[in-house]
Amino acid sequence: MSVEVLERASLQDELDTALNSIQTGGRVVLVTGEAGIGKSALVRDFSRRHEPSVRFLVGLCDPLLTPRALGPWHDIARQIGAGYAEQLTAGTTREEMFGQFLDELARHGQPQVVVVEDMHWADEATLDLLVFLGRRLERLPVLLVVTYRDDELGMDHPLRKAVGGLPPERVRRLRPRRLSAAAVTTLARRAGRSADRLHALTGGNPLLVTEVLAADAPGVPQTVADLVLARLATLDPEAQELARFVSVVPGRVELWALQEALRPRPAVVEACVAAGLLVLSGATVGFRHELTRQAVEESLSVLRRRELNGRVLEILSRHDVDPARLAHHAQFADAPQAVWRWAPAAAERAAAVGAHREAADHYRVALRHADGLPAPERAEWLEGYAYHGHLIGLVDEALAARREVVEIWTAAGRDDKVGENLSRLSRLYAWRSRRAEAEETAVRAVTILERREPGRQLAMAYSNVADLEMHAYRWNPAIEWASKAIDVARQVGDRETLAHALTSIGSIRLGTGDEPGRADLEQAVEMTVAEGLHDHAVRALVFLARIPLEDRDYPRARENLDRALGFARAHDLVGYVQYLTATQAWWRLDQGDWEGAYRDARQALGGQEQPGIGVWFTLTHLGRLQARRGDAEAAETLAAAREHTVDGADLLRVARVAAARAEHAWLCGDTDGVVAAAARGFECAVRFGRTTPRLVTATWYAGELAWWLWRAGRRPKKVPDWIAEPYRLLLNGEWRRAAELWAARGCPYEQAEALSCGTENSALLQALDLYDGLGAVAAARRLRHRLQRDGTVRVPRGPRATTVGNPGRLTARQLEVLALLGERLTNTDIATKLSLSVRTVDHHVAAIFAKLGVSSRWEAVRAGRRLGVIPADGRGPTGLGTTRRGPR
Repeated sequence: MSVEVLERASLQDELDTALNSIQTGGRVVLVTGEAGIGKSALVRDFSRRHEPSVRFLVGLCDPLLTPRALGPWHDIARQIGAGYAEQLTAGTTREEMFGQFLDELARHGQPQVVVVEDMHWADEATLDLLVFLGRRLERLPVLLVVTYRDDELGMDHPLRKAVGGLPPERVRRLRPRRLSAAAVTTLARRAGRSADRLHALTGGNPLLVTEVLAADAPGVPQTVADLVLARLATLDPEAQELARFVSVVPGRVELWALQEALRPRPAVVEACVAAGLLVLSGATVGFRHELTRQAVEESLSVLRRRELNGRVLEILSRHDVDPARLAHHAQFADAPQAVWRWAPAAAERAAAVGAHREAADHYRVALRHADGLPAPERAEWLEGYAYHGHLIGLVDEALAARREVVEIWTAAGRDDKVGENLSRLSRLYAWRSRRAEAEETAVRAVTILERREPGRQLAMAYSNVADLEMHAYRWNPAIEWASKAIDVARQVGDRETLAHALTSIGSIRLGTGDEPGRADLEQAVEMTVAEGLHDHAVRALVFLARIPLEDRDYPRARENLDRALGFARAHDLVGYVQYLTATQAWWRLDQGDWEGAYRDARQALGGQEQPGIGVWFTLTHLGRLQARRGDAEAAETLAAAREHTVDGADLLRVARVAAARAEHAWLCGDTDGVVAAAARGFECAVRFGRTTPRLVTATWYAGELAWWLWRAGRRPKKVPDWIAEPYRLLLNGEWRRAAELWAARGCPYEQAEALSCGTENSALLQALDLYDGLGAVAAARRLRHRLQRDGTVRVPRGPRATTVGNPGRLTARQLEVLALLGERLTNTDIATKLSLSVRTVDHHVAAIFAKLGVSSRWEAVRAGRRLGVIPADGRGPTGLGTTRRGPR
């Protein structure tokens, strides 16, 4: 038995079982593990055992500096046939390519296995296709096998999200283990070598074991590089030259390219294969492992590596190959003119399939070699880099690039380009919360472009001003500017600006309760998706999600949040992912999923390469959560959030931060601080609400801030009658009805706040239980003091210090509920046993799920047994629901 298949019988059986089950619907097998663990060897053995009765289509992801867009599917296309391969480069959209591949799989009669190797190097378009196929395999007799190095994936690696998007019931995970000491001894004996220290040296990694056993140099080399170079040295000069040439090509080299470069004798290629360095696969040759290729490549001098890359570039440029490959070799050949030619071409191809990160990387490479380039061409590359850089979150780099572009076009006297880039620069300033600069730049753009014949640049400049006015809640001017933009856009046939302006108008209408505004936004989404304008599409999707959340329509907000986040992630729109994740933190905070809100807030703050519009938003939610939990960091977080507000310009920023700061002051017992924080925000909300009737944002924040002032003993003299109903009821003393409205909306903390305004002990104790269930330490402490001061008998003592510090961070009540889940009680039974309402138990179960990171009662019970809360008696709950709130 060879190294590749030793101790792999159970994994082979798993693959065979998956293959046998595809007649009832396709399956996905994920083969994961560290480099050299034997993933590819396992798949190769599987292929050898089942060909030719099974059709195998194999694609490879290459470790290029910037990956080829849809690289493995180009490999697969060539295996399907020349005609199909041509379709992938015929200018079809990514969606059409995906559909064509699905049709090809459906047409084929025999069982099929699609293999994608080294998915950790995949571009975003390839990841999208993985999810696309994985979610549709149930209708096809196809086995999809994917290999990747899971130990090299960061928490935010896009492959993790792609794998998470696969249907779990269709997915099998295989993880080859390191070889045992006994297996390594067996292999050493078969190779006629000593096994002394071999397992300790290699850790049982099959790659390292293979390299050690195959090396002819005396002793045991210390690194893979030593092993590979020792083996390379045993070859004759011609074979060494061949190996060094192949080493500068990531992935594999076509035999025709090798022939043109070196014209090697077959015996030379065979010597490299026999030495275990290279592997022949179809019409390509490459190193057995990427690590061995890197070892040889890194042994080359700088001059030698440059010369070899130049030879590869010269050969490949005479053929129709992916420009990403040519750009890679041009860069390492230090050939500026070749970089000028191929890097922008690679960027355009990546952009065509929505691979924004790869497009930005290619433009960055081009600009790095742009000395001596004519200014107009450099400006075009800077525009491309700024556009894609903005979409992937590199806002500061995009700003710098746009400013340089403006300087270049100004010197060239190109007013049309100056105006266009000023508009785009204005958007970047707005994204970075630099509003004064955004408005000044927007006005400059309009002034310059109005001196010319109306065109698409002027239309977008008008629409950009409308967007700025809209975000400042100056909605009448916003509609006027948007209408001007639409008029010009229709004159010149500019669908991009038409959709952009329509989004602004739709958002304004929806934000004042005008339901047809939703149709405007949906139309904008449809138009922009059809045109491939991902940034404009996600902008409309953001408003479809955020405005219902501002109006506390949580079900609709959840639906549209999922839709917007899915779109932003699928197209690697990093800045929007950050903002939408922060929006989701708001949703979770209001709905009682505080652990989820905390995770979202941290992800939004930590997952962004550069700050954007989501920073103040995220800090506000995080600070509010910290205040409720009694965390000392709350003051610092909310102070940072306040720094990002714009005085009087953005109602949402001013009012939401004011409300959060007022709440924090209240929880700290600082009534003067409540007034100081809430007064300005209340005046701002009232002013905007009077200017724009039925303004959703003003309705809610005027009400909330008036309520905070009332709690601090400073009820405003004139509270508008149009404030949101729960706050109107509270100000009128109808706390029970307000609590019912909050409960109906699924907001446990707000329900508790309303109940805490009551005078009946039963209501106050119910509020206390809700606080404890959520972990609202500060509010619970304040209410507990009030009950004790008023002489309430038997005030619950709250969470014990020992339980607060437990691994699940469960409160005393949550531990009680969890223990009862272990007794197989339903939520209704638990409510009866603990003398609580069923809805309160629902909230406790939801909080338990969130804190333990589970999605079902059974998983919660298992976690409870690990914590020692539930006896390990093998019993489980009868209700196996999977909802976050828990079934009743």
